[in-house]
Amino acid sequence: MLVLPADCRGEIEAFVCKGYPYETCGVMLGCSEGTKNIVSSVRQLNNTNTERANDRFEMDSDEMFAVQEEARSLGEEVVGIWHSHPDHPAAPSQTDLDKAWPMWSYIIASVTKDGVAAMTSWRLADDEDKRFEEERVNDE
Repeated sequence: MLVLPADCRGEIEAFVCKGYPYETCGVMLGCSEGTKNIVSSVRQLNNTNTERANDRFEMDSDEMFAVQEEARSLGEEVVGIWHSHPDHPAAPSQTDLDKAWPMWSYIIASVTKDGVAAMTSWRLADDEDKRFEEERVNDE
């Protein structure tokens, strides 16, 4: 399960709407309790994929390192990644699956010119097959 406070969800929605029609991306900071990821804050990172920015994202490694250091200084950790799918469903692509890490939550926001159409969260299944399972999202 992912615990995503309403203010963090609102920040992600604002980031993806502002970035439309390009994919936007970032990380979620917080803590893990067993199979529950609890988000305390979100950060936007630059999408460094300039060739296919409308349907791919790459996070800047220096920015990612800096955010991980910030999380450590706060006594937290990166608990997941968020990104947008402009004009596409909030379902993971094969590229999303290929880059996924165990135990992290992966929020995907489907965004159109009219705003966020859907927001889902995914996590790698706990079995030998590399596949995503949709996870429940609560705001508390």
